Amino acid sequence: MKIEHLAIWVKDLEAMKRFYCQQFDFKAGERYHNSKRGFSSYFLSGEEGARLELMQQDDVEDASGPRGKRLGLAHIAISVGSEKAVDQLTEKLRSAGVKILGEPRRTGDGYYESVIEDPEGNWVELTV
Repeated sequence: MKIEHLAIWVKDLEAMKRFYCQQFDFKAGERYHNSKRGFSSYFLSGEEGARLELMQQDDVEDASGPRGKRLGLAHIAISVGSEKAVDQLTEKLRSAGVKILGEPRRTGDGYYESVIEDPEGNWVELTV
């Protein structure tokens, strides 16, 4: 068994698609739109079959509380292959103006990671 994909409600579908495609080399499928429901989405595909669905619908509201510190999804973890790649991507994102929430480090449970914030405040762990 494996997780087939992860879905995120977003405010700005096109901006979020650009961010994940530009910064993480995801490839976007065609935009799906259901005008009856006011719903649109993209499936983004990464290496080894990882998929992320970005969804936007007019009547979906933001949940209260800071992301990563509320019930529900806490973060997305993206494996970039090595500690050096974590360091390099963290610096690339910092240079692009992306907010770095956690500098590269070894965690107590043995992961090497940094944590960034996507344009809509979702936490993304960059890990080996």
